[in-house]
Amino acid sequence: MKILIQAAELRNSLNKILTVIDKRNARPILTNCLIIAEANRLELVATDLEVTAKVMMNAEIDQAGSFCINTKNIFDIVRELPDEQLEIEINQEKNILDLKCKNINYSLLITSSEEYPQVNFDNSGNPFKLNSQDFSKIIAKTSHAISNDETRINLNGIYMQELDSKLRTVAIDGHRLALLDIHNFNSGNNSLKDGVIIPRKGIVEIKKIADSYENADLTISLDESFLYLNANDEYFLSVRLIAREYPKYQTVIPAKTSFTMKVEKESLLNAVKRIKILSNEKTNGIKLGVMGDKLVISANHPSLGHAKEELGVSYSGEDIEIGFNAKYMIETLAVLENDEIIFEFNNELSPVICRSETEPDFLGIIMPLKL
Repeated sequence: MKILIQAAELRNSLNKILTVIDKRNARPILTNCLIIAEANRLELVATDLEVTAKVMMNAEIDQAGSFCINTKNIFDIVRELPDEQLEIEINQEKNILDLKCKNINYSLLITSSEEYPQVNFDNSGNPFKLNSQDFSKIIAKTSHAISNDETRINLNGIYMQELDSKLRTVAIDGHRLALLDIHNFNSGNNSLKDGVIIPRKGIVEIKKIADSYENADLTISLDESFLYLNANDEYFLSVRLIAREYPKYQTVIPAKTSFTMKVEKESLLNAVKRIKILSNEKTNGIKLGVMGDKLVISANHPSLGHAKEELGVSYSGEDIEIGFNAKYMIETLAVLENDEIIFEFNNELSPVICRSETEPDFLGIIMPLKL
């Protein structure tokens, strides 16, 4: 079997599936990608049994066939080759792949495709469309709040639910919450009405697809265990969903608040970054004290010293001082696009809402820190 393909096209396709490979996987075959050659179409497939990706590209092929090859090895080779045509010849009997590019030659070991696990990209279960820009926005606005705590697996992803003709997406880790609504949405899919949790690794791979297809409609379908995504019949993804119940995130959102503070985003963001330098390394704890039209941001490190910065704000409530994890505040502020940020709260221990008037579909919550 011979394959002719441009080095740049193969390199880009390998790059798309490379991050699916789990380097720690105990099954050696899963460090390989499956390559299927058929009717002038080349398919690359990679899986860790939780996330599976498939990329299709055009190529000149003289004979149909399939084989497996170490994904990182072939990518490292192709990455260093000039942007010329590659000639790939497969000797199935000797399990050898001969790769030629101009005067460069490689002979690489391959494995039978029969050892590769069966993969599925079924996209027939009530498919619906979601624009790639909407998916990118969901990930950009909420992914920072995904939990890293592996003992609470139901928090290790983004929760998506169809609710009142909108797609609600939520991430929460017990310290902060990020919520974004996409309006005028109707999937017709019962699984989405019940809500699904897409794991972090799946989110990373979906982001790659959304970034690759700007302003394109992505086709999505769901079953009890998987999310399937199809981008232009060229780039496919299968993601095993987290089979857990998502926490009642609504209980974290205050039904009403007593005090409102408005502040310029960039001034606050830069001040928090500066004051964070003298916060405790374990808690990243800083204090925000608001008195009239003045906000004082401070931190005290027992072995390094003290830092304080004052900003002007719009506020008419009682004087109050609230402790925060500076890292959580920076990440929440960073996803807001407007210059003016609104903080809403009741007291120094209640959840603090962070939002902007120009982004009514987004809501951030930061839990106070006892200092």
